[in-house]
Amino acid sequence: MKLKTSSTLVLSLLFVGTATMAQTTAPAPDYTLSYNAGVVSDYRIRGLSQTTFKPALQAGVDFAHKSGFYLGAWGSNVNWIKDYVGNAATPAVATKGSLEVDLYAGYKGSITKDLAFDLGVITYQYPGNTASKVTVDANTTEIYGALTYGIVTAKYSQSTGNSVANPNSAGSKYFEVAANIDLGNGFTLIPHAGRQTIPNVTAPQPDAGDYTDYSLTLSKDFGNGLSASLSAIGTNAKDGFYKVGGFDNLGKSTAVVGLKYSF
Repeated sequence: MKLKTSSTLVLSLLFVGTATMAQTTAPAPDYTLSYNAGVVSDYRIRGLSQTTFKPALQAGVDFAHKSGFYLGAWGSNVNWIKDYVGNAATPAVATKGSLEVDLYAGYKGSITKDLAFDLGVITYQYPGNTASKVTVDANTTEIYGALTYGIVTAKYSQSTGNSVANPNSAGSKYFEVAANIDLGNGFTLIPHAGRQTIPNVTAPQPDAGDYTDYSLTLSKDFGNGLSASLSAIGTNAKDGFYKVGGFDNLGKSTAVVGLKYSF
């Protein structure tokens, strides 16, 4: 009889403890809102410098719903429109555009335990840009799709109209593959390779705008939202298309350092 009473008491205490834990465990939020700010020594997209090899200040905000829907905005200073577009064809015509604002939305989900997908649209906006004085407007919109299996992600992007001030370039394509390799102690190694194609580029040679880029990035998470990165970046971008006036090839090899704070 004594043993039975003790057992009942123990079971009652376990039940009460479990119930208390259940009551104090907060449910998963319906959505999250996060922010980030950072600086890089050279802002590169797909291996090409957007700041004429100068530093950039960057910031963004992201909304993510538990359903998988997300949207966000991100911005950075840029130089390529005023430094390269005018010089490329008519050096006497000054072009403006010193800010990039990216607006994006999409949906993420899982296909299997190890296979995930990401579908979305992004528009690269350059407020006040005057690239159309020389070629066409720099503003660009792309649709994209990505598959992630384990640590490897493959992504395909395609422009819906002209791509970054290139005339008759609707349907420009970019395919990339990257991996996130956890090295432990907050370190991550990210190898990446991509291929950009721009249709209807015939001068100074056929397919002059097409190129391959590659990079290797080592990042360090210091905790509390602070992280740093070091990237080695290279491309085979052609001088005839990506080098103008007194400026170097936008895709020249370089090392880029960055610091980012997320909160």
